[in-house]
Order: sequence, then structure tokens, then C-alpha cells
Amino acid sequence: MPFAPDATLVLLPGMACDAELWREQIAALAPHHRPHVANVHTRAESIAAMAELLLAEHPGELLLVGASMGGRIALEAARRAPQRVRGLALLGSTARADSDEMRALRSQAVVEFEAGRGDALLDANVWFVFHRSAWDDEPLLQRYRAMVARAGFAQLIRQNRAIVDSADARAALPAIACPTLVICGDGDAVTPPECSREIAAAIAHARLEWIADCGHMLTMEKPAEVNALLLDWLG
Repeated sequence: MPFAPDATLVLLPGMACDAELWREQIAALAPHHRPHVANVHTRAESIAAMAELLLAEHPGELLLVGASMGGRIALEAARRAPQRVRGLALLGSTARADSDEMRALRSQAVVEFEAGRGDALLDANVWFVFHRSAWDDEPLLQRYRAMVARAGFAQLIRQNRAIVDSADARAALPAIACPTLVICGDGDAVTPPECSREIAAAIAHARLEWIADCGHMLTMEKPAEVNALLLDWLG
């Protein structure tokens, strides 16, 4: 059953990402669905504040598509306004709070960014967020590097702190009643497949889809597969 035609479709980028993350999705969705790319993750200090800003700036019924941290924002918006969020698509995301080990890693990264020494971390991160099959695709990797460079260290500091401070959202998942699509790359090393499996198991009638030979940046790595799943979900 298709969603209400007046619901606003909002794409929520992940950490250090912008509309470039959704370039192929915007082209595929635009003829019928007029997607809006939110930038609330660049203008608030916490996941809760990002969700509040999203709800304030996009009135009415919403269809939220969130990648990674964008998925966390979408889940928080759905918790705060379940009557308005009519559909969720969560791509490479998680409802878990960071482990103590991950908090320590993020905190150390923040120290490096504050000292202006984050370039080596960002270079290493490329091999972490992409599946091995994408490592030879230099134009793709350059797109990602340029996007992160646009975000800059200040944005990375704020967003890492927002994730460190965010609460575990798993207890709220069973209350979600809207149609939910969960997509994960089978080689995602940032939010491993068990995170997506956990979300889909907790939300009634959620649909879980895997993308083969794909890492964390699935909208950029496998755009055709992602587009097909989103278009089918949108009815």
C-alpha cells in the first residue's frame, strides 16, 4: 500500500556526510517523491536536539530515510512523534549505545581532531567504511574523502560527541508501528549486520534486506540496489 501522497520524504545523512551521500538516490526518487535532504546533524549538539529540529522544520507527516547516524535521528523522531512519522527506512544503522571501547575510541578521535591531527584517522577510516571490493574504485573513494573534508574537524567533533552521549534506543523499538525497511551491507564493519538484524526483529513487520559485497557506505557503494529497495518500499 503506498504512503500518503502529502507525506514529506526526508533523507538523513550520516556522520560527516551531506547530500552527496544521496546523489544517486535523489536522482532515482525525484521524479515521483521529491526528497528533501536534511542537515540537522550539522546544526545541533545531540541526537535528541537533531530530531527536534527535524520535526520543527518539516511539519506534517514524514517518511524518514536515515543512513548510519541519520538512522538514529530518524528513530528518535519516530519515538517523539509516532503519529507523524509514517515510514522509516534505516540504512546501515543501529539502535545501540556505544560500547565503552567505542566511546574511548571516539573520545580519542575528538582529541586528535581538536589538535588538528585528524587527517591520518580520516585516511584510515576510508578502508573501514567501504567494502574491500570498493577499495580500487578511486573516483568513489575521492567522492567520500571530499565529502568528509567539507564537513571538517569541528563537525566531526560535535557529531562524535553526540553519538557518545546518545542513549540506547532498543527499548523503544517495539513501539514503532509504521512500515519499516532495514537495509545493511553484508560487510558493514561500522554497524555490523547484527545491529540491523536486532532492529528488524524488534519492530513488528519490519522488512530486512541485505546487500551483498557492501560495506557501511551502501548508498554510494551499491546505489542501484539501494534505489530499487527504496522505490519498492515507497510503493
